[in-house]
Amino acid sequence: MVETQKFPRQKAGWHILGPSCNIRHENYIFYQQIGGPDIAPVSPIYPPDDAGSAEGFTSKVRASVVMLVPIAMAAAFLGFATYVCFHWKRNLKGGETTDEILTQKLENSKKPHFKEKGTAKDEYNNGEVQNYRLKTIKVATDYFSEEAKLGKGGFGLVFKGKLSNGKEIAVKRLSFKSGQGLEEFKNEVTLITKLQHKNLVRLLGFCLEENEKLLVYEYMPNNSLDTFLFDPIKRQQLDWSKRRSIIKGIARGLLYLHEDSRLKIIHRDLKASNVLLDEEMNPKISDFGTARIFVSNQIQASTERVIGTYGYMALEYALEGLFSIKSDVYSFGVIMLEIISGKRNTSFYQPERGLSLLSHAWRLWNEGKGLELVERHLVNTCPDKDEALRWIRIGFLCVQNIFI
Repeated sequence: MVETQKFPRQKAGWHILGPSCNIRHENYIFYQQIGGPDIAPVSPIYPPDDAGSAEGFTSKVRASVVMLVPIAMAAAFLGFATYVCFHWKRNLKGGETTDEILTQKLENSKKPHFKEKGTAKDEYNNGEVQNYRLKTIKVATDYFSEEAKLGKGGFGLVFKGKLSNGKEIAVKRLSFKSGQGLEEFKNEVTLITKLQHKNLVRLLGFCLEENEKLLVYEYMPNNSLDTFLFDPIKRQQLDWSKRRSIIKGIARGLLYLHEDSRLKIIHRDLKASNVLLDEEMNPKISDFGTARIFVSNQIQASTERVIGTYGYMALEYALEGLFSIKSDVYSFGVIMLEIISGKRNTSFYQPERGLSLLSHAWRLWNEGKGLELVERHLVNTCPDKDEALRWIRIGFLCVQNIFI
């Protein structure tokens, strides 16, 4: 039983109730221990004031309390609110790290395609995506060794790996300084998981551990189109028949993204380095980190953050941030002219004329010299010169807005 003693002249004090504490201050003893000795009330000692009386001191104490109590209550409320918000967010996220939260979101977004860790089924043939352990990826790539490096993209390095079951993989390791953040990473995983086409690269899985952001793809032994197309030796392997097949394959993949998939996808960064080649030189479009989903009746969208590669961007996108299906079609037209000519649009330049590849090609076309655009060693392997001119014309139709 708690006995409280009150003294009429000594009631000045304050009381704070918090989520985990109860603070009370009085200038008299307001409790006694049970079973302990009685504690006599302590008479307050009043220093002399202007009036030289205890009443003057008491009035000052009361004035101080009037000022301090609201401040103390505000501090307590702020601490309580911070405590509640912190634990609410922590409980909402399950107390997990940012990577663990994103991993959980990716798992939920890909159901039923997502495969749990440690499953023994063959995920490479059934369209499922696996959450790989970092240790597995490190062992597969010899701890990201220099010998395993395949190349470097806009967002980081790509490594070749080999899993314990003998399956070869390509691992895209996003740089810590990469402009591609968690949203782009999530975008690529969730998007490509829902897309299944022979001309789109297949994503096998991902890994989010120890601040690493890794994407695991099927391995494409012939790397990307640009490694063949712009190499003076390797380009000899691309005769007219293979180049025609590559153009058709890219077109099929793009048509699937725009019209035939359950999602309407605008790639926004279609270029030769984002077209991978399998062992039979079949093209597969890759890198969907900057892709955007359109609703069925949507025609175009705009953005203040222009992402992509200059030289492959349509003017309305590069200058105004407007993008649509036409943006990808423009990029496809640039790739077509690059495949036919064997020249890179972003590095083609003639000092005496100041021409880009597109302007150079357009000048030749207007002068009736369209076949001069075709790479020299292709002329003999092209059975139909009219077909070559038809392909060039299609490329111009894709980028025609720059010539209007």
